Amino acid sequence: MVKRLLFAMRHGETRWNTEGRFQGRSDHSLAVPGRRQATENGGRLKAHFERLGVKPARIAAYTSPLKRARETIAMAALEVGIAESQVNIDVRLAEASFGRWEGMTTLEVKERFPAERRRRKADRWNFDSHDGDSYADLARLMESFLADLDPGQPVLVVSHTGNIRVMAFMLAGLTQDEAMALAVPHDAVLQLDGRQFTWI
Repeated sequence: MVKRLLFAMRHGETRWNTEGRFQGRSDHSLAVPGRRQATENGGRLKAHFERLGVKPARIAAYTSPLKRARETIAMAALEVGIAESQVNIDVRLAEASFGRWEGMTTLEVKERFPAERRRRKADRWNFDSHDGDSYADLARLMESFLADLDPGQPVLVVSHTGNIRVMAFMLAGLTQDEAMALAVPHDAVLQLDGRQFTWI
């Protein structure tokens, strides 16, 4: 089990988030509320790092290559005092593909693909029948990502709900079902220390 001080932030809201659409690899910019969330999360992190005595220059920052995540980390990093040169784009942090479901709402998927929805409910961790990625696929990517990190360095990750749920499974002892049910808001930061998790 990887043990380190890691902070995981979901990107701010996009229009598709507000509309309840499966977003996946579709590349959208932040909506106005999402920009505010990114800035406010940066302020939370700055205050938290000051309490912990963590200097911004020590933080290794990583982001998904998708636009909504890159915009989020740019605004949050500005608040924290993390230099642009500290931010690394890592393709392993991209959101899972939702395949042919992308752009659809949950209701639309339920109406058009009822059998697939039932299969997803029965085995959500391994479900990929929508021609997209499963949580198991994300787990392999996140395991690789975490293994490449320096365990002695504080890490900030800006990514997506699925990726953050998998990290909680790997780093906080959650079961697969608990991780998949974990709510990941846009306006909070998850702290993982290898034993437990807390929201900032």
